[in-house]
Amino acid sequence: MTMPQHTAMTKSWRIGEMTVHQVAEVPLRGFGRWLLPQATPEVVAETPWLHPSYADAEGQLLGSVNAFAVEIGGRRVLVDTAVGNDKSRPFPAWDHLTTPFMEALAAVGFTPENVDLVINTHFHADHVGWNTRLVGDTWQPTFTNARYVSSQAEHDYWAGIELSDDEREMFQDSIEPVRASGRLTPVEVPADGTVVTPGVRLLPAPGHTPGQSLVRLESGGRSAVISADCMHHPVQFVRTAMCSTVDVDPDQATRTRQALFSELAKDDTVLFGSHFDGTVAGLVQRDGDSYRFSPVDPSV
Repeated sequence: MTMPQHTAMTKSWRIGEMTVHQVAEVPLRGFGRWLLPQATPEVVAETPWLHPSYADAEGQLLGSVNAFAVEIGGRRVLVDTAVGNDKSRPFPAWDHLTTPFMEALAAVGFTPENVDLVINTHFHADHVGWNTRLVGDTWQPTFTNARYVSSQAEHDYWAGIELSDDEREMFQDSIEPVRASGRLTPVEVPADGTVVTPGVRLLPAPGHTPGQSLVRLESGGRSAVISADCMHHPVQFVRTAMCSTVDVDPDQATRTRQALFSELAKDDTVLFGSHFDGTVAGLVQRDGDSYRFSPVDPSV
């Protein structure tokens, strides 16, 4: 996998009375070979609508590491915080990044001082990295006035397993400094979800990790869902049982993904793909025994 640096960019959508900004930290190229090995070029070629936004001419998957900055009800909510700069990571393409992510975030009006809420859908390195930033030689919370939340089940899962060295390092640089500051609040996420601020609900989405959450946004009679890692690429609309190699419970991940698609296909809720490239927002529609993704162009 290769991942060019220094490439943060933004796109924005107005949905109801909220605005959802995609802040793409770094593109993913060649990631399908190890993350979704069943998505061979032959499988990708069976679905023409994947080209050219979601797969290249050779049938390799295109992806991105995305965070979402949401303006809703007068509050600024950041969903996931990408990989982060200066951090030691096992993937060479994620190691000691120097991207202009914070500048891209500021360009859509989100600064370290004015973010109200940070949501970590789950505790993986590409979703928690900008929780903190390096100040001198210490890691400190990036968003100094924000409340950080994730599900209690996610906290409990990681507390109950033996961490690898890489996972331990991630917790030490991206989770523990927030916890030590008193800004991290684990929340219970029952089957019908929990509201963490008006218009923003966490819903349980187990499988990729046991405590992963989806984020459902509602404003002005419209709704949107941020996928987290219920899926990694639009090819999974076609092959709904296709799981990633890092899903903790593949059977549960499949059930979660299929239930999500079934619900989204019933109305005009916009799905935002946390690892989609190209146009990351769209509608999920039934297509025979599977689904297809109909992109919704940026509107801001």
